[in-house]
Amino acid sequence: MSQASPTLVLRDVHVPQGPGWWPPAPGWWLVLLAVLLLVVLPLAVLAWRKRRQRRWAELFDTQCHSALAPPAQVAAASELLRRAARRVDPGADRLQGDAWLQFLDGKGSKAGHPFSQGEGRLLLDGGYRRRVDPRQLEALRALARGRFLQLMRGRA
Repeated sequence: MSQASPTLVLRDVHVPQGPGWWPPAPGWWLVLLAVLLLVVLPLAVLAWRKRRQRRWAELFDTQCHSALAPPAQVAAASELLRRAARRVDPGADRLQGDAWLQFLDGKGSKAGHPFSQGEGRLLLDGGYRRRVDPRQLEALRALARGRFLQLMRGRA
């Protein structure tokens, strides 16, 4: 019989080294992308809405302040409210008198009836008056601005 050669060295079986943690597998990249979308997308939508809201507020302020006479400011606020009302109800801009003011009060308003029974009544004839009380005008402008922004968001 033959003996094994003294130069032959037998070695144990070596298991290959496990994969490193970097770069991650393609599935982990997809998970990371999904998480980023879930975080970034709502923030981007929120920023876009705030920017749009700011532009609407600037539009209202610019239009109202560009009219020099107080009756013209009332008329400008009324025009902007009518334009915004079309976003909620296509026929709302054709309402007249108390029906228009009740529409501006909104359905289920928590503030009561600020247009039909409060300072909003100035919209009915304020654009035709010779003089408008500055305090009434300021109260109307604040009330109309808030309602304009609500209507532009699509809330009746």
